[in-house]
Amino acid sequence: MKNTSLHTYNAMVVLCLVLVNAYGCAQQPNCDISKDLLVVQFDFKTDIDDLHTAAGLATLLKHPDYQDLNYFAVAGTYGIQEGLYVPPNELMKLAFNEQWADAHENWDKSVNLVLEKALKTIDTGGSVWIAEAGQSDFTADWVKKLAENNPTLNLKDNIHVVQHSNWNESATDPIKLQYAQTFTDYHKIEDGNKTGNGTPGFKSKGIVDWESKLRDPHLNKVWDTAIRLGNHYNGRDGRYLNKSVAKGGLDFSDLSEVCYILNLMEIENANQFFTYFKVD
Repeated sequence: MKNTSLHTYNAMVVLCLVLVNAYGCAQQPNCDISKDLLVVQFDFKTDIDDLHTAAGLATLLKHPDYQDLNYFAVAGTYGIQEGLYVPPNELMKLAFNEQWADAHENWDKSVNLVLEKALKTIDTGGSVWIAEAGQSDFTADWVKKLAENNPTLNLKDNIHVVQHSNWNESATDPIKLQYAQTFTDYHKIEDGNKTGNGTPGFKSKGIVDWESKLRDPHLNKVWDTAIRLGNHYNGRDGRYLNKSVAKGGLDFSDLSEVCYILNLMEIENANQFFTYFKVD
């Protein structure tokens, strides 16, 4: 009888997660940039694509429509995957100044920083949107702490998580993934590495002419740094070899989640991204 009950419980958990994911796919974002907080969480392990994604985010933030966007970036929000970290600090400081935290160096401090910002946003009537440029382990940690300290808070009304990658989910601690999918407003969108699936595809198959469209000295330096670091660490010491980048292309596929949050899904690929966010 106990085994039967356990099997029934497990089946119900699986069904709940399927329904949560299906619901997340069907939902449309409703981010209010006048009061909401965008948190972009980068794993930087072991693919170098997050370097390009960070540069893409800095480019988006330069646009007049998003210069006042309340955001925070976190580096090192990796899960259970093995392999070496891609050191991003030079780029993160250049791209985001003081608006970022280093979870690779200090996980607990970073959890508390995001928790503090989330509480401030919620207290003033806003919601928190998380773009998972990696796994959901970090999200589960700070959201669980938020829930424990605020038991009456409706997490699904206030915490919105966006994930685009099946691999990222597979590299998340299963218990923490289940927590994030069950207790937050979890959105699963199509893979940002591909085009033609309704989600921007920001992994290029060839060289992208970004320099002629971004004439801002700071953004040029940001992209130069991201590309230099990416070329240095791509496939190095057993890290993942990003073949698109190795051929001279760009890969900022995780930025597809930010585009989803900000209702920019009409942007199809990397070239269109730089046309849209052209800076003279």
